[in-house]
Amino acid sequence: MGRAFEFRKARKMKRWSMMAKTFTRIGKDIVMAVKASGPDPDSNSRLRAIMQNAKSVNMPKDNIERAIKRAVSKDQADYKETIFEGYAPHGIAVLVETATDNNNRTVANVRSYFSKCDGSLGTSGSVEFMFEHKCHFNIASKEGLDVEELELELIDYGAEEVFEDDESIMIYGTFENFGALQGILEEKGFDIQSSGFERIPTVTKKLTEEQEADVEKLLEKLNEDDDVQNVYHSME
Repeated sequence: MGRAFEFRKARKMKRWSMMAKTFTRIGKDIVMAVKASGPDPDSNSRLRAIMQNAKSVNMPKDNIERAIKRAVSKDQADYKETIFEGYAPHGIAVLVETATDNNNRTVANVRSYFSKCDGSLGTSGSVEFMFEHKCHFNIASKEGLDVEELELELIDYGAEEVFEDDESIMIYGTFENFGALQGILEEKGFDIQSSGFERIPTVTKKLTEEQEADVEKLLEKLNEDDDVQNVYHSME
């Protein structure tokens, strides 16, 4: 059928793979949120936020409901959240967030990825200080909304940056104030399209194309692992 068909097929398969990985991550988030605070999104703010994120990536409703039912089942194992820190080739700091029901497996896998890609797995605290832990919200814009006034109002709830992004508004704040920001945005009737957490490097490093390719090999292996939730790095 030709190279063009094969190229389109490869792109489609990669997109499906990424979508499946995203659904798996959200499913784990749902399980952990339900086990922590119950299956009712009205009284579980974290679960409510995760369900909004699921909707934003078109995760089927059936998948969400199955994840909630699985979380309340006695057969569902607890997920342990663990952070791994280390360096990729060329001195790039890497921070890996995992959620696993088998920590020995996860430790072995992550260590092997760093080793095979000429990186080095570090000890706790070795690179985490290089990243700022932030929360973020993406809300639908409202007609006549003054973004500067909104920012001034949200500063009291932990917001640090508010700006327009196409037809929506992005809000960044301190990690600790996620709940306060979520509460005031819901109270004011904003449509929260997605929300979550990020680790933003305080210093980045620029590499050549060849060096970037070396780092990408490690990042790709980490992101493909089912136990890995998020991967952050200091590459520019």
